[in-house]
Amino acid sequence: MPYIHEPGCIHIFVSGKVQGVGFRAFVQRTANVLGLSGWVRNVGYNQVEAIAEGSPDVLKRFLETIRVGPRGGRVDDVNFNWEVPLGEFDRFEIRYR
Repeated sequence: MPYIHEPGCIHIFVSGKVQGVGFRAFVQRTANVLGLSGWVRNVGYNQVEAIAEGSPDVLKRFLETIRVGPRGGRVDDVNFNWEVPLGEFDRFEIRYR
């Protein structure tokens, strides 16, 4: 019988040149490719917040990709916390509030 991973949740804050460079769209595309659900939004000056749910192994890859960021952007700092997944998301979206 295959090992089944319990779902995980990661809450991420990214600082740097993350606004005006397509960072939210980059995060959304990455999450969609990896099959994650959740959201991303701008918060404050030069900061983006994201919550993603999925397999812990996939969430680690997501975090690694976000640390690099898109071409034209610059990631100065990434803070994150592992949280209990609530299973409340059915897709990954860009939020505007």
